[in-house]
Amino acid sequence: MPFLEQETYELLQQVARFFARQHQSEVYLVGGALRNLLLNSPSVDWDLVVAGEAPRLARQLADALGGYYAHMHEKASRVVIRRPQGEWIIDVAPLTGSIEEDLRQRDFTINAIALPLDALLHTAAPSSLTSLPWIDPCGGLADAQAGLLRAVNAQVFQARPVRLLRAIRFARRYSLRIEPATEALIRRDARLLTEEVAERLLSELYKLLELEDATRSLRLLDRYGLLTVLVPELGPARGMPQPPPHYWDVFEHSLETVSALEAVAHALQSEPRPLDELSCAAWCQPLLLGPDQTDHLAQLRALVAEATRQGLLSFSELTKPAFKLAALLHDIGKPATLSYDEEGTSHFYGHQQAGTPLAEGVMKRLSTSGHDRHLVRLVTLHHMRPGQLARQEFVTPRAIRRYFVDLGAYGLHVALFSLADHLATYGPGYHLRPAGAWEAHLACVALLFRSYLYERERFLPTRLLSGHELMRRLGLQPGPLVGELLEIIAEARAEERIHSKEEALWLAREYLQTHEAHTASRTEEHDSSSPSS
Repeated sequence: MPFLEQETYELLQQVARFFARQHQSEVYLVGGALRNLLLNSPSVDWDLVVAGEAPRLARQLADALGGYYAHMHEKASRVVIRRPQGEWIIDVAPLTGSIEEDLRQRDFTINAIALPLDALLHTAAPSSLTSLPWIDPCGGLADAQAGLLRAVNAQVFQARPVRLLRAIRFARRYSLRIEPATEALIRRDARLLTEEVAERLLSELYKLLELEDATRSLRLLDRYGLLTVLVPELGPARGMPQPPPHYWDVFEHSLETVSALEAVAHALQSEPRPLDELSCAAWCQPLLLGPDQTDHLAQLRALVAEATRQGLLSFSELTKPAFKLAALLHDIGKPATLSYDEEGTSHFYGHQQAGTPLAEGVMKRLSTSGHDRHLVRLVTLHHMRPGQLARQEFVTPRAIRRYFVDLGAYGLHVALFSLADHLATYGPGYHLRPAGAWEAHLACVALLFRSYLYERERFLPTRLLSGHELMRRLGLQPGPLVGELLEIIAEARAEERIHSKEEALWLAREYLQTHEAHTASRTEEHDSSSPSS
C-alpha cells in the first residue's frame, strides 16, 4: 500500500491549494516519486506536469511556498524548498497532449502512472491514497505490486538507448524482475548503446555502480549483453584462464575485484559494516573480519582514519563509481600480453603497461572527468606494486620513495586497491594461499600509509638543492646528469644518509668522481680494443 509521510503529504496539499487558486485543473503528479511511493521507497523529488505556462507557474509556486526558483531547460523549471531535514524539490514541466498520451511515451510501466494533484484536496490522510483516482494506462500499478519491470512499448530503447542501463538500475535498485518480453527487447537493442550520448551513458552507469554490491549490477549488464557493448575491451578476457594462484579467469577475476573492493571499504570503516550483502562475503569475511585478523585490521583502520582526517582519503572515495571502474579495468591488458613458457604456463608480462592506454580509452570514450581518468590510469599501471613490495623480505626506503614519487597521495588508494586484488586472486581458495601472505600484504599497506602520513617529508622532501644551484656549485651544464644527481640526493635523504645542503653537495661530487672515473675507464677499454690504423 502506498504511504506518504505526513510532512510530505501536507506539503503536497499546499502545492495543490496553490494550483487550485490559479484555476489550474490539469496538474498531475508523475514520474519517479510516484514510482518510489508505490515501491515503498522514500523520495524528496516530485515531478508535476501542468497544462499551462510551466516556468511562470513554477516561479509563482516558489514564492508561495517560500522556496526558490531555478530554470532547468526549455521544458522544465525547478522549485527548491529548504527544510531542516534537507531540500524538497518540485520539477514542473508542461503537459503536451493528454495525460494518457504523455504517460504512454515514458519508458517503463511503473513510471507511466499519474495522480491528479487536486485529488489530494479531498483526501483526509496519507493512508487513504489507495482510493485516489490513479491514471494508469499501461498497467503500472499491477506491475509495481508484482515487482515487475516492463517496457511501455517495443520502441522504448530505440527512442532512448540509455534506458537500457536504466532498466538494469531499476531492477537492482527496487529488486524488480525484468519480465520476459522486456528482457528480449534489451537483448535485441543492446548494440544501440553505441549510439547514445556518452554523458548520458556515464550518468546512468555511475548511478548503477553507486548501488551496493556493484558486481551484481555488472553481472546483470553482462547477462543482457550490455557490458561488452559498453566496454568491448573486456570481451577477450572472458574465459581466459590464469595460472595459480588465480582462482578465476581474467573476466571473472575483474568482476570479483569490484566486490572485494567494496568489502575492503566496509571492513576499514571505524565501525566495520557486515559483508553479508556482498557477493564476495563467503571468501572475504574470514580475511577481513575474521578473529585472526583483528589486530592487523585495527591498525590499518586507524591509519585510514588518520588519512581521512588529513583529507587524503575518504571512505566514500573507496566506493565511488570511478574506483569500481578501476577495479573492473585493472587487468584489461592481460589478453594482449598472453604468452606461454616452455612448460605451457600462461603469463601476462607487462599487462599493466599494455592495459593503461586501454583503460584510459574506455574512460575517455565515456567522457569521464580528468580526475576519474587519472585514478583509473594509476590503478591500472601500478596495481601490482604494493603486492610486489609485500613479497620482499625488507621494503627499502628507496622503494617507498619511488612508490610515492610515482603516485603521490594516490599511492594510498592504490595500496588499498591492492588488498582487493589480492582477495579476488585467491577467492574461495583463500585457504590455499602461502602462509602469512595476506598478513604480509596488510603489513606492507600499513607501512606505506605510515610512511606517507607521518614521514612524508622524509620520502618526498623539499629539495636541499635546486637544479640551477647544483649546476652553479658544481660547474655543470644543463642535461640528464643534473636530474640524475637530484634523484640520487633525494633517495639518500629518504634513506637518512644525508641531512644538509653541504652533505648533498658532497654526495654529488662523490658521484661525479665515480661517474667520470667509470667513463674514462670505458673509454680506455674501447680505445685498446679498437684495431690500429
